[in-house]
Amino acid sequence: MKRLFLILWRTSRVDLRLAWFALRHPARPVWLLPALGLLGLYALSPFSYAVPLLGVVDDLVVVPLALHALLKLLPEPIRASGSRRVPL
Repeated sequence: MKRLFLILWRTSRVDLRLAWFALRHPARPVWLLPALGLLGLYALSPFSYAVPLLGVVDDLVVVPLALHALLKLLPEPIRASGSRRVPL
């Protein structure tokens, strides 16, 4: 479990930096800002507080995987230039 958490944390850290870079990029896709906003609202959803155990699993697994999937949809030039700037 600890190993899975570390893998998700490393991936999320790189993905969050790439998302921040992509949001500030002048050629970002139109759908990126609303998609990341909805993902943020999903992470803060009241369901996370109603059922605490499911909320933790949701925030630690589903949200990072959804963020990674969204960033995979970015155009290659943005991903490539952002990856060069993001230290692994």
